[in-house]
Amino acid sequence: MRRIPTVSRKSWEHSLVNGALIVVCILAMLPIATTVLISFKRQEDITRKPPVIFPCDTSTQSFDASACRWAVEGYQRVLAPKPSETSPLGFALTGNMFRIYVPNTLLYATTSSLLVVLLAGMSGYAFSRYRFRGRGALMTGILAITGVPLLTNLLALYQMGVTLRKAHLPFYDDRIFIVIVYIGFFLPLSVWIAKGFFDAIPRELEEAALIDGCSPIGALMRIIMPLAMPGMAAVFLLTFVNVWNEFIAGYLLIARNDHKPVMFGLYEFLGQNIINLQVIAAACILIALPIVILFLFTRRTFFKAMVEGAVKG
Repeated sequence: MRRIPTVSRKSWEHSLVNGALIVVCILAMLPIATTVLISFKRQEDITRKPPVIFPCDTSTQSFDASACRWAVEGYQRVLAPKPSETSPLGFALTGNMFRIYVPNTLLYATTSSLLVVLLAGMSGYAFSRYRFRGRGALMTGILAITGVPLLTNLLALYQMGVTLRKAHLPFYDDRIFIVIVYIGFFLPLSVWIAKGFFDAIPRELEEAALIDGCSPIGALMRIIMPLAMPGMAAVFLLTFVNVWNEFIAGYLLIARNDHKPVMFGLYEFLGQNIINLQVIAAACILIALPIVILFLFTRRTFFKAMVEGAVKG
């Protein structure tokens, strides 16, 4: 019986794996590509039957590149640019999506992520370097909290928000409340991630810094934290993306519409433009674009941090 050479078998397996990955990537990119195409189509090209992928057909040809009917109507209706003498660009974006909802979400996501990084960094360092009574039970409790979905706590959080509003506290604001909610929900998992990165840093480096005259805080800030920055960046990115994509808490726990997050803006847009699919598609692309750009610039740090945490932690 003839045996298949080992090299040929490995080459065949390699080609099979690559082919499977290509198929998965195509299937994953198909909805995104469809949304992008719809966002640049006109309404009559979206609703026509039979549907066409590219609006480039004519009465005599099924595809003519010179006859393509691309449009930016959807983006214009989302952004609503209008001339402005005070703007340095000569125009201002008057659409609610980028005038209200995106700045709100940017504030919530940035503030929550920075505070989560700070708290998770301190907690992860303490769990990694110190042994104290109840440490195991506390870590187990934190891990158990990560399994509780936010939806199950929304009723209690909603009642808390109503009570705080009625109390008329001078410092209270729905924006502060929603940031605290996001921190409480995303902090437990971040603590475990941060602990894994601190565990991967040898204690000998810290001990050497202490021998050389560094204080414990100095050793932490000068030696440990620079080595743990990829992990902290991963915590920041994960929290930022989760807050950016969150809908239900921002929808229920914030009373004023001008404080709502961007996903509420998309929900509102969906109700107003249910038949204008090009507008909805344009809004989806514009909302996803900041996250895509963020990952394009930080992908090396993020994947490096994930790999190091998985291997060393």
